[in-house]
Amino acid sequence: MRVVIAEDNSTNLAVLCGIVGKMDGVTCQGYAEPGEALAYLMTGPCDLAIVDFLMPGMNGVELIQAMRALPQHQHVPIIMITADADRSLRLDAICKGATDFLAKPVDPIELRSRVANLLALRAAQNELASRAKSLAEEVALATAHLQRREEEIVYRLARAIEFRDNETSEHVGRVAAVSRLIAQEMQQDEAFVRVLYLAAPLHDVGKIGVPDAILNKPGKLDPAERELMQTHAAIGADILANGDSDLVRMAAAVAAGHHERWDGKGYPLGLSGANIPLAARITAVADVFDALCSERSYKPAWPIECAREEIQRSAGSHFDPGCVAAFDRAWPRIEALYASPLTSAA
Repeated sequence: MRVVIAEDNSTNLAVLCGIVGKMDGVTCQGYAEPGEALAYLMTGPCDLAIVDFLMPGMNGVELIQAMRALPQHQHVPIIMITADADRSLRLDAICKGATDFLAKPVDPIELRSRVANLLALRAAQNELASRAKSLAEEVALATAHLQRREEEIVYRLARAIEFRDNETSEHVGRVAAVSRLIAQEMQQDEAFVRVLYLAAPLHDVGKIGVPDAILNKPGKLDPAERELMQTHAAIGADILANGDSDLVRMAAAVAAGHHERWDGKGYPLGLSGANIPLAARITAVADVFDALCSERSYKPAWPIECAREEIQRSAGSHFDPGCVAAFDRAWPRIEALYASPLTSAA
């Protein structure tokens, strides 16, 4: 345990350091200048401070106040030594952070007893802090483990959806990756970005309820078939409805709203503008962009620059202009994503 003593009288300082420094398990560091003591405390360890009240330049109360302003020493016990028995002085010292007092002349036995008691208190504080840190680390590890399991489950469910719609290989992974980039450019917080990255792959979960003959039909769908295909948004919303977790709730919003349009001409509810959940607005941009870039039975894959231009043209009609602006800001990273192996986006 390290004790720091600030006492401007060199004789008194030597006596105090001699008494305290001989205690078992204690090292003592003395300073005749309070400014030097404070300079050390700004970076050095301390388990107990002993300060004299009357010192030049900075008195003991001022030193205590400055010490308490240092985060690492907010809870370190501090003894103030004073010959002044004035009650108002002691109350001021307590308000500024003093833990205990010793009267001059200091009694060696009393000094050792008070130092021993306060160092025992400090040791208990350190043990509690260490235990709290250990528990926090354990919680962080457990949380990370749960998050990895959650991510794996979502990814495998998304892959299962892809197997039903075999023309969209790796589509869900790319939609998730682009959605994340857009959300980051929109300055969304880390929690939102993470949950969106996990929710976006479930945007087409409702295709589970679409007949295979329609889902895998070569060529374009006729109006009746298209109407049946469009039910996948409502089906997805039903599958994910009434979830308890942030992930399931956001996934439900994405599944229900990724075919809504900014101008209100989308489906299934014809929502418009900010009435469409932000997560769905972001996913809509990523979904359409990747669909344009992907080869389908009824169309070839578009060059990514042409797909980008289409997204830009549709800002304010199909898409939220703010999402499209974020898409443009993220373009260098999106372009790099599509230049890499497709599996890296998932």
